[in-house]
Amino acid sequence: MPQYDALLLVSFGGPEGPDEVLPFLENVLRGRNVPRERMLEVAEHYQKFGGISPLNQQNRDLIAALRVELRTHGVALPIYFGNRNWHPLLADTLREMASAGVHRALALVTSAYSSYSGCRQYREDIQRAQNEVGPSAPRVDKIRAFFNHPGFVEATTDRVREALEKFSPARRGKAAVLFSAHSIPASMAEACAYESQLREVARLVAESLALENWQLVFQSRSGPPSQPWLEPDVRDALRTLSAARHAGDVVIAPIGFLSDHLEVLFDLDTEAIAVAEELQLNAVRAATVGIHPRFISAVRELIQERLGDGPRRASVGRLGPLPDVCPEDCCLPVPRVQ
Repeated sequence: MPQYDALLLVSFGGPEGPDEVLPFLENVLRGRNVPRERMLEVAEHYQKFGGISPLNQQNRDLIAALRVELRTHGVALPIYFGNRNWHPLLADTLREMASAGVHRALALVTSAYSSYSGCRQYREDIQRAQNEVGPSAPRVDKIRAFFNHPGFVEATTDRVREALEKFSPARRGKAAVLFSAHSIPASMAEACAYESQLREVARLVAESLALENWQLVFQSRSGPPSQPWLEPDVRDALRTLSAARHAGDVVIAPIGFLSDHLEVLFDLDTEAIAVAEELQLNAVRAATVGIHPRFISAVRELIQERLGDGPRRASVGRLGPLPDVCPEDCCLPVPRVQ
């Protein structure tokens, strides 16, 4: 097995103050034909929360929990943190790692699923940062997508169970559950297994909790109206439930996200909950896995799997574990619609 001397947590990044919002969004949207009005609209979403994305702090909490977990199980790996779009930026982190003598690192990307933006683009970002740092940059191997790792599924199931328990026992069995994930262009979905992986997690959780009324929905689409994206939108799904009188109680479970970052806080807690209230639906948003103990242990198991001193290739359900090294044609990008 390869010898690793560090763990690198790789995430999206986010502003940590009002003055950082526009520079952050300009960095995210560089090279993309997004109208400035749309960027300013998104900026207002951040400003509603003080210009602070909770993502960086939640990643620091994740790192703190992982340090304890790894130390407890005798895994001696320092943990570094680098972002795609905002500080600490990947290139800066790789320079720090190189200065510390790190030669080869495992990368944990904060996405459980396979897609261009959730997998391949992160690998491209790491490669770009390595090129910027130069020959001293450490080699970085990404941990496989873990959507169907037992620990991730168990933690997700527990979060949905906690949300259902907010309803009375008599009403719990009739509640609808909307499993939500970030929408992507339909053309991108055709080039990856993102949608099928999400459906598998939703099915596994629904079977574990004996759910009768559930569906997979999507949120946070940002493309032009002319471009098809994965549907239904969570707000449309709420309207359909209300019109059909299929449920009065609804759980919105953001299974496509590891932490409660801005697209959960605004698109679900603000916009979707407002639609539910307008429709007189009693909606509760389930927590993301965050630092759930079973998720933290799952990450440790994935690390040990690559170190060669833990269980191999753990997975549940019908799809089986993904390979450690992505195929060359995995999650290819698609041309943007202008």
